[in-house]
Amino acid sequence: MPFTPIHLGPGLAFKAIGGRHFSFMVFGGAQVLMDIEPLIGILRGWAVLHGRTHSLLGALLIGLLAGAIGRPISATCLRWLRIPHAPFTWRAAFAGGLIGTYSHVLLDAIMHYDMQPAWPLSPANPLLRWISVDELHLWCVGLGLCGIGLMVVRAAWNRLE
Repeated sequence: MPFTPIHLGPGLAFKAIGGRHFSFMVFGGAQVLMDIEPLIGILRGWAVLHGRTHSLLGALLIGLLAGAIGRPISATCLRWLRIPHAPFTWRAAFAGGLIGTYSHVLLDAIMHYDMQPAWPLSPANPLLRWISVDELHLWCVGLGLCGIGLMVVRAAWNRLE
């Protein structure tokens, strides 16, 4: 299913680790950009849903696009919603975009048979069924919960200082 929220779990862990140097909003946007190709494929009945965009090369290009458009879009949304935040840097935007797309390729390569993550160098997918889909989903949820937990602990710690 395109736009799966399960990809956001690792993003929460990256946000907890990276703090203001990682944009969770751009990470989320990168997930959506990555799944435009599978959505079009579903609508058109394509046999291969995870094509060139779901390769390391595709992830690089989409990650750079996500960072470039994600910073101004996210900053504008945060300003309109009047959400206080640390200065929104290009570094945070590109970290969110690139980590978002590369983690997307990793997660999808484990679960989708039509992936060729090393395209154009190789048609192989050595990650397919590396772990079961259920285990993959549990890891994603677990990483998300750990990320939230770490952010809550940090926020409480900062209030004590």
